[in-house]
Amino acid sequence: MQTVVYLMEDGEYIYVAFDASDPRPEEIRAFLRDRDTAWADDFVGVSFDTYNDERRAFRFFANPLGVQMDVIFDDVNDFNDVSWDAIWESAGLINDTGFIVEMKIPLDQLRFQNIDGDQTWNYTLVRVYPRDRRHRLSNNPRERGRNCGICQFSKLRGFKGLKPSRNIEIVPTLTVSRSDRTDDPGIVPIASAGTDAEAGVSIRWGITPDITANFAINPDFSQVETDAAQLDVNNRFALFFPEKRPFFLEGSDYFRTPLQAVFTRTVADPEFGVKITGKRGDHTFGLFAAQDEATNLLFPGPLESSTTSLEQSNTAIVGRYNRGFPGASSVGGLVTFRDGNGYRNLVAGLDSKWRINDRNAVRIQVLHSETEYPNSVAVEFEQPLGRFAGDAVFIDYNFNTRDWFLSLRHSQSDSNFRADSGFIARVGDKTESINGGHIWHGGTADWWTSVYLWSDYEISNFESGQLLGENASLSLGVGGAMQSWTEFNFRVGKESADGVVFDYKQLRLFGEFSPRAGVTLALFVKVGEQIDFSNARVGNQRLFRPRIDWNISRHLLLRLRLVMVKLETKDGREIFDANLADMRMTWQFNLRSFLRLSIQRQDVDRNQSVYADAVDAQSIQVGRQLLYSYKLNPQTVFFLGYSDNHVDDDALDGLTTSDRSLFMKIGYAWSL
Repeated sequence: MQTVVYLMEDGEYIYVAFDASDPRPEEIRAFLRDRDTAWADDFVGVSFDTYNDERRAFRFFANPLGVQMDVIFDDVNDFNDVSWDAIWESAGLINDTGFIVEMKIPLDQLRFQNIDGDQTWNYTLVRVYPRDRRHRLSNNPRERGRNCGICQFSKLRGFKGLKPSRNIEIVPTLTVSRSDRTDDPGIVPIASAGTDAEAGVSIRWGITPDITANFAINPDFSQVETDAAQLDVNNRFALFFPEKRPFFLEGSDYFRTPLQAVFTRTVADPEFGVKITGKRGDHTFGLFAAQDEATNLLFPGPLESSTTSLEQSNTAIVGRYNRGFPGASSVGGLVTFRDGNGYRNLVAGLDSKWRINDRNAVRIQVLHSETEYPNSVAVEFEQPLGRFAGDAVFIDYNFNTRDWFLSLRHSQSDSNFRADSGFIARVGDKTESINGGHIWHGGTADWWTSVYLWSDYEISNFESGQLLGENASLSLGVGGAMQSWTEFNFRVGKESADGVVFDYKQLRLFGEFSPRAGVTLALFVKVGEQIDFSNARVGNQRLFRPRIDWNISRHLLLRLRLVMVKLETKDGREIFDANLADMRMTWQFNLRSFLRLSIQRQDVDRNQSVYADAVDAQSIQVGRQLLYSYKLNPQTVFFLGYSDNHVDDDALDGLTTSDRSLFMKIGYAWSL
């Protein structure tokens, strides 16, 4: 399959054109989708490491219809940040010999060195060809067993005297919503909460070619997309939901560290925000500050976590610095600070990655925190009174070759450690783990593409040294026809609950395959023993988690996620039967607009006779959303939507509406 690529630049844009031949163009996989969602299709793309330091790359991809996908690849932490959205143009066309994709990438969407002579960039060109197997075609080989990606890119020299414009991007927004709600469904009737209109503006300023500032006044932090549903039953720790808000996504990789000490979703309702990110030579830095009108708190512990939200403001500040060294090694520092009425949290620490060679790498992070809660909050949530301090440590070692892999990890944190600007839901423990295995790679004549055999062991202890948890597992994974992956896992372990250590055994199975273009089916199964944390005992559990992604036509996509879990006592009595369904039906009119219906339902039945504490026999939550989206680009957008939520429990007589809203959001990006 021949693929011809043309590249050129004119000092303002980079132009890339792909002419991709295909012996059977009728088998090309391409569907109209929202941006950043066409990874199962045929697609082509280009990646640029504009600083030639093998740490960070801007990646631009498009499927044969021109659907855009853009990513920032952080090679230091081996992380692809798909939340990054650049403003660029693409177009695609399927013809009798294959397909053609053209890209027009503004240089002001990139960051690069400000030098007078020629520049050297690392780059790679990629074509992904998914059929019975998934093939990756590139201008440079990618060696298995090297723990770096950008170090295998090719060199691109030129761009003499390239000077990007110090552009200013202004995005005014208007959000209007009409909502009805009740805080006590079934008792207090639902009533109008009024109509709310909020105007805001965000400004992005390229101060220099390698330093960018973002400002936001009454910023558009509204979130229009429904979060992915998660089943919150027999769960001791806070659920994690990813960040989706544009202001925080800009340059978010600058603040990433091994321990998640920065999680911007903790900033709930800001009046304004300021952010500066940049890179000068081997020095990378980031700073952001926000005035938040709400204070969200996470209280972590070794066995469980809890959350609350205070109706008081706080000032949040995060600073990050990183110094790079040859071979993509680095040393960095992080400081986070939140301050409010009677409340304070400060976190500071150092981190480092030492890439010893292409096979061996070590990461280390040390953090110290100082925290003080209002007395009423400390008493209610059983937190220390006055100011208290804690520490956290993370160390891991990774070894990779073509056929072998090994990782060792140590982490520990004091029970008084708090990272209120981040998401660390478990503290007061010390954990060691080891994971390693072997890989067999199939040939073109083999029915299988790869076979993985690996095992892992993990042990956790309380600060006192008592056992918190321990588990060991053996796993076998096989890749094969129809892009399939099948994985078998047998696990034995121990876990502490309510002062007692329980033994358990589990069998886990996972399978995924794509029987034809536009269809992906997956199923995760877990059977065996499971701790009933509400009642401190071991039961028998059956969990099924099927997933379906089905492009019914080029325009219509169905995505369905189900979770079905049942837990029983050892003598066969049902403890609970919980089910979760998350269905999303999307009609994609074209590259820029879609209409999506989302329905989420969570249904939990509990056997009250086997619970130590009083619980509802049944609880149901149903959420619905209808959303129309038009995106000229990631910043110039129009959304119109309706959503409602319904609940039911023992005190209610059927599903009762708890809230509903109608909303509209408009944003428009100007570049100066």
